[in-house]
Amino acid sequence: MTTTTTAPARATPAAGPVDPIGADLAKILRTLKLSGLKDTLPERLTLARQQQMGHAAFLELLLADEVTRRESRSAMLRAAKAGLDPAMRIETWHDAPDLSYDRTLWSDLTTLRFAEAGTGVLVLGPVGVGKTHLATALGHIAIRRRMTVAFYRADKLFTRLRAARLDNSLEAEVRRLTGVDLLIVDDFALRSLDATQTNDFYELVVERHRKSPTIWVSNREPSEWLAMTTDALLAQSAVDRLTSGAHTLVVEGPSYRQRGRAVVDTTTEARNAH
Repeated sequence: MTTTTTAPARATPAAGPVDPIGADLAKILRTLKLSGLKDTLPERLTLARQQQMGHAAFLELLLADEVTRRESRSAMLRAAKAGLDPAMRIETWHDAPDLSYDRTLWSDLTTLRFAEAGTGVLVLGPVGVGKTHLATALGHIAIRRRMTVAFYRADKLFTRLRAARLDNSLEAEVRRLTGVDLLIVDDFALRSLDATQTNDFYELVVERHRKSPTIWVSNREPSEWLAMTTDALLAQSAVDRLTSGAHTLVVEGPSYRQRGRAVVDTTTEARNAH
């Protein structure tokens, strides 16, 4: 009698997740400069199956993702070129309850209606309350709206203009500053202005007056600026233009740095108590 031996059936290996982006597709995406799609394609495929999307709707979704990616990267590059701190955006602003400022005015400033009208903004207040953050945040909003922006600390701006005098490029530099859609000057009147700086301040205000908006950030009131210059008449003429129709946002409260130090001190005390 012949005994037939049956070979044991081979176990079928469990199917793992299928990579939706094969080598050929990855190559095509690189060629078309669409490699960014690789990051979101798996979840978009899942969404398409769940919602039973048609081909056209799925393609529109992918292309919309790519547009968003490119606009975000473009805004990041233009913000860096403008000199804006990437951490100082409206999304990262901490509106502490112990800060006092006109929140209705601030909300209106974020619409950039002041920029459309060509009027300036003064952001005033003591050291450390977040004036630079607020001004920079407006710069980021302007960048996202495709406006040209330039951010300078006042002393560095005047140094740049002084250097332009030395290499005979002052006219071109002033023309460039005049042509910027939104100029932000931080820490203005922190130090006294010499004769050249006073003249540059006047020229900058006159050239941009009622044409393009400028945000001036300062620890001092405009009335105090006159004493910081070498030519009171020239400075008065500039200040009168600058404050005419400008929006003034006064921020008052404890310093961010002191609040941060208080948190650290409290944490240290709590640890020592244990």
